[in-house]
Amino acid sequence: MDLKLNGKTAFISGSTQGIGFAIAQSLLKEGANVIINGRSENKVADAVQKLKESSPGGTPHGANASGIAADFSKVEEVNALLKQLPDIDILVNNAGIFEPKQFTEISDEEWFRFFEVNVLSGVRLARYFFPKMIAKDWGRIIFISSESGVNIPEEMIHYGTTKTAQLAVSRGLAELTKGTNVTVNTVMPGPTKSEGVADFVKQLGEANNMSAEQAEKDFFKNARPTSLLQRFASVEEIANLVTYVASPLSSGTNGSALKVDGGVAKFII
Repeated sequence: MDLKLNGKTAFISGSTQGIGFAIAQSLLKEGANVIINGRSENKVADAVQKLKESSPGGTPHGANASGIAADFSKVEEVNALLKQLPDIDILVNNAGIFEPKQFTEISDEEWFRFFEVNVLSGVRLARYFFPKMIAKDWGRIIFISSESGVNIPEEMIHYGTTKTAQLAVSRGLAELTKGTNVTVNTVMPGPTKSEGVADFVKQLGEANNMSAEQAEKDFFKNARPTSLLQRFASVEEIANLVTYVASPLSSGTNGSALKVDGGVAKFII
């Protein structure tokens, strides 16, 4: 299927690995120009090189990849990033952090850090690019939230809270697009096997004298029993949906929270 993304320009925050990197790969394959982002120049350069190397043989798509470093916990770096970015057609707010921690041990500073990175990163970018998209009457803004935004995990209440906030920001911003060809949507992955999660599962297994495979089965049996997949999704499975939502073909989808969670959240939206 031709998603009609050829020539569109996309920026993906937090995209040197994991879901963000998979989204970058998918958009590149569809012919988009892709700008990725990470916290360090070295990580960004390495990821851009990997994108170029992973492009299908005989196609020029890898040449459409570039990157800019910025730490979304530092507002001055975000402001510098905005000055370097060209006009874009597609904004994917993917930057985020997570960390399992008991509620009583989460300090005020950590609450503010999670809100700064997980919520304000997307707010600041959308605030800058939304008026430009409205002016040219086309654009896609996509927030990568999580099923944890509606299924708050007891081991990461601060993380779940920020993911709920993303849903609110996305829906509210969508209300401002009435009568235009700009859309704002949220994609809600469930447990996904990104690098950070793979490390988490490995550590979980070691702590309980299990292999990583056993730890994954135990996780879905006890921590996420409602999962219909009963496994972690791949980053590519998330990227497939994001790529469609970023395309002109998704013009009828706006103000939506789209689950790609393997059935973890037991409700209909």
